[in-house]
Amino acid sequence: MNLPYGIGEQGINKVIEEHPVIGEILEKHDIGCVTCGVGICLMNDVVSIHSLGEAIETQIEEEITNYMNTQNTTEGEPS
Repeated sequence: MNLPYGIGEQGINKVIEEHPVIGEILEKHDIGCVTCGVGICLMNDVVSIHSLGEAIETQIEEEITNYMNTQNTTEGEPS
């Protein structure tokens, strides 16, 4: 995955804590990171670990990117 704003290199627990909507996006695609007790995966690796296929991975990446762009535009950063 190629996620914006450096979130791809962050641990999934940190990403979901800071951006609960990303957890909702993952749950919508049956990726249960929100309830995972381990939580050490990097955000970039989370989707590929679940082997959902390229089309679904691309869709998830687009949803997360769109959300992040909206957040950063709202917070005054350029998108």
